[in-house]
Amino acid sequence: MSDVAIRVSGLRKTYQGRAAVDGLDLTVRRGEVFSLLGPNGAGKSTTVEILEGYRSRDGGEVAVLGHDPAEATAEWKSRIGIVLQRVDDLAQSSELTVREWVSSVAAYFPDPMRPDDAIELVGLADKRDARSSSLSGGQRRRLDVALGIIGRPELLFLDEPTTGFDPEARRQFWGLIESLADAGTTILLTTHYLDEAEHLADRVAVINAGRIIEVGAPATLGGRATAAATVRWIGADGPQELTTDEPTRTVLELAARFGGGEVPELVVERPSLEDVYLRMIGSPE
Repeated sequence: MSDVAIRVSGLRKTYQGRAAVDGLDLTVRRGEVFSLLGPNGAGKSTTVEILEGYRSRDGGEVAVLGHDPAEATAEWKSRIGIVLQRVDDLAQSSELTVREWVSSVAAYFPDPMRPDDAIELVGLADKRDARSSSLSGGQRRRLDVALGIIGRPELLFLDEPTTGFDPEARRQFWGLIESLADAGTTILLTTHYLDEAEHLADRVAVINAGRIIEVGAPATLGGRATAAATVRWIGADGPQELTTDEPTRTVLELAARFGGGEVPELVVERPSLEDVYLRMIGSPE
């Protein structure tokens, strides 16, 4: 079995003469959480829809789990899971229970999980007999994931999974995604939340104007790990700031200056993921 889950080369898609995806290259390894970052209109959704087999392409080569999504078979579809961006769908107003929903979707797969196992995995065990219309927003999103993983997917697509969540619900959902990743599921995540990508993703790709700008680990993207650091503190004349390639030396010198004690309000910062992301897409910081 190949260690590559997704391989894309020269992908192109145009709408009315405008390139939505313009020669995009991308590789996602099996077992990793890979995040696509980019502004609205950058080409993220079009790219993901092509990978899922829901949209045709105008050019380029695409292999997902070793097959071209444009020639998708039922067997190939059973190997992927899809959790779309939340919309007002039937499940939100349905009188079916959580168990009934998951059981009905399980019937479409050749080797599904036990419905109760999927329900427990997403943290809805105490809601298995509740009608889906009675669930909270976060619980409905967990139901979405249960429906996405019931077929034991090798690859899971997550589209803006925590949009509209409060901070506590987002953190809980992150734990769910981490448990799926720990079990070996390859995950392709699209999100507008940079902290979410930084927390969950092994690697991120920044996409803009239909092209990949850079791919890397969140901690190293855009040269973050080696970028100059900004050291801030409160001195005798008020707030002080110094940008340096040697922050450790600066901190030691400050500590000596303050007699080996605490340096007032000392902060050492390198560029955040948001800083490098905004620079890459050309947005004002």
